[in-house]
Amino acid sequence: MAPSPEQVTAALATVNDPEIRRPITDLDMVKSIDISPSGEIVVGIYLTVAGCPLKDTITRDVTAAVSALDGVTGVRVDLDVMSQEQRKTLQTKLRGNRAPEKEIPFNLPGSLTRVFAVASGKGGVGKSSVTVNLAASMASQGLKVGIVDADIYGHSIPRMLGAAERPTKVEDMIMPPVAHDIKVISVGMFKPEGNSAVVWRGPMLDRALHQFLADVYWGDLDVLLLDLPPGTGDIAISVAQRLPSAELLVVTTPQMAAAEVAERAGSIAAQTHQQIAGVIENMAWLPCPHCDEKINVFGEGGGQTVADALTRTLGTRVPLLGQVPLDTRLREGGDEGKPLVLTDPDAPAAAELRRIAGSLSKRSSSLKGRSLGLSPTPK
Repeated sequence: MAPSPEQVTAALATVNDPEIRRPITDLDMVKSIDISPSGEIVVGIYLTVAGCPLKDTITRDVTAAVSALDGVTGVRVDLDVMSQEQRKTLQTKLRGNRAPEKEIPFNLPGSLTRVFAVASGKGGVGKSSVTVNLAASMASQGLKVGIVDADIYGHSIPRMLGAAERPTKVEDMIMPPVAHDIKVISVGMFKPEGNSAVVWRGPMLDRALHQFLADVYWGDLDVLLLDLPPGTGDIAISVAQRLPSAELLVVTTPQMAAAEVAERAGSIAAQTHQQIAGVIENMAWLPCPHCDEKINVFGEGGGQTVADALTRTLGTRVPLLGQVPLDTRLREGGDEGKPLVLTDPDAPAAAELRRIAGSLSKRSSSLKGRSLGLSPTPK
């Protein structure tokens, strides 16, 4: 006996849109269901846009879900495209049935997303590698994670995550690609083919950051990480203005030359009134391949020096969250788009990054060090 329309609908409710990560039945993507007495099922599906890059995934998942029902002898999926009105309705639904607004969801009073801005004083300290592996570790723990590649000039996050797909646009809302269960957006995804440079002045950088935060559909994230450019330039200031609740993660290497500029990058919090979640010392040492000795290739003590200096500057404790040893596999994983915390979670560098990610994932209920937005009442 062929299944009923209700049974087919229930099966389709188990299929999530691969970009939005919600059931296609909730998103009004099911156009029609036709059931023949012999058990042949034809399912009509609306795609959000023509040429949807994941249409094959949707077809495969719908076919698999319906084929699993008793009495089904065959499944065909017919694809159609939403009208402009349907896309507007979908956009409004995704924004919580509010009219489309250019607001940053992480600034709303009810937002539970913890935002980390990963900063460094100079380039070459492995800030992006740390960002990617922290995100991948958090996602592997079951958290919903997103990354904004805010290093506009030096964007590298898509390669490090293996995120080769381009974002999909639904009206004026952008669906971010997903890699390793991490939603990610980067200016590199919008450039024409090739390794062309981005040549923008400050206002353009600020506009791009706002679009990444307000126009992208992030959904209900537990954690959002922003990979900032080195230093204290336009993007660092824009992040402080547009995401005042973002906590800074300062990445340094052990040598004093890197520690001094990292301290300057973190001290911006004294002017922007941001909280610093802590300092991460990358490339802390090289494990000797022949013995248990630690080889201090770049010196030692820089991470603790930065943490202590920022503690004095800000008047609140800034912890050294961890020390990540040198590991060529960390670099290789970045080149291949396969984070080390996923490919070899027991490697010393991966284990330390996973430990740091675990400590950051625990939301503290303490108000210590946080700005309460209070001011004295004039007498």
